[in-house]
Amino acid sequence: MKENVLKNKSFSFAIRIVKLSKYLNENREYILSKQILRSRTSIGAMVRESEYAESKADFIHKLTIALKEANETEYWLDLLFQSKYIDKIQYESLSTDTKELLKLLISIIKSTKKNSRNN
Repeated sequence: MKENVLKNKSFSFAIRIVKLSKYLNENREYILSKQILRSRTSIGAMVRESEYAESKADFIHKLTIALKEANETEYWLDLLFQSKYIDKIQYESLSTDTKELLKLLISIIKSTKKNSRNN
């Protein structure tokens, strides 16, 4: 069985964000922790939904939503860092993971669109 890198990475990163959310809640920051938790965990959910897409168009649509959520997650990470809720090490680590997911999603969406046109 072929490993699904996007599925694994999105799930692993969701776990990291759940832990970050717990940390933020312990430090009495509730609003931003809920925002980043929602946007970040929905990436993995959309990736999972795409596995059983009804068509290539549905697959692309679900991954495009995941892409938008990854972009939103990047915004919340920037805000948490700039407002000093997370330190530079946390920020860089989480930001690197987010950028990696963005690149994966963009690549998969582009190649799926290209393959759809060629068929």
